[in-house]
This record gives sequence, C-alpha cells and structure tokens, in this order.
Amino acid sequence: MTKEFVYDFIKRHYLAVIATVTPLNEPEAAVMGIAVTHELEIIFDTVTTSRKYQNLILNPAIAIAIGWDGEETLQFEGTATVLTGPDAQKYRETYFQKFNDRRNRAETWPDIVHFKVTPKWLRYSKFGASKEINELTF
Repeated sequence: MTKEFVYDFIKRHYLAVIATVTPLNEPEAAVMGIAVTHELEIIFDTVTTSRKYQNLILNPAIAIAIGWDGEETLQFEGTATVLTGPDAQKYRETYFQKFNDRRNRAETWPDIVHFKVTPKWLRYSKFGASKEINELTF
C-alpha cells in the first residue's frame, strides 16, 4: 500500500465518521465532510460550539473511518490541530476545492474552524471476493 493509493482512496470519498473522546472518556462520533492533502492530512470544518471541537481541544487524538461501499474501508488514526497561522489558508483551499459551497460558510459563520489531522496509523481493508489488509505507520 502506497501513500498515493491511500490519497486516491480518501480523495474519492466525501464523508467519513470522525470519532473523538469526551473529557469523561466517553466516545463521540459524527459524519463529516473531509478533504485530503498529498501528505495524507485530512481537513474538515466544525463550529466551536460542537462537542467534537471541545473534545479535540482537550484531547487531539482522533479516529476516522472512511468508506464502506463494497466492504472497502480505511481506518485512520491521528492528531487533530486547529488551522492557524500562515499555512491555514493553504489547507482551507484544499477543503474548498472539494466543497466549494463551504467557502461562503467559512466567511459568514463566526464560530467556524477548520482542523487538520496528521496521520499516525492507517489500515486499509478490503473484503468480499478478495481479501486485502494493509497497514501504514507514520
């Protein structure tokens, strides 16, 4: 499994399940729109009033499940950071290229933020007619 394979797989998908942990160590999950960089960083947006935002500020560990069609999935674990500083717009542009309608939301919603998730561990699985499981650690 190559980084290019993983990039192409993530890029084909618009939605993923993002899981975080609450301050009480309880799980919280949400279906989110995602985009990906060539470095396999996942970009998504949320509002500062959301549970996932509060969870990630206290504990940046995140798990993401991508794909489910045809029993083909990617498990993605990493560290989430709020986009700030000079590189923030570059990452947001990656997100807006996939979700052009969200550019307006970013400009008009006062409490919206974008996160970048840096990968630590990935597992691609394909079941059905042929079975394939591959892992990648960063």
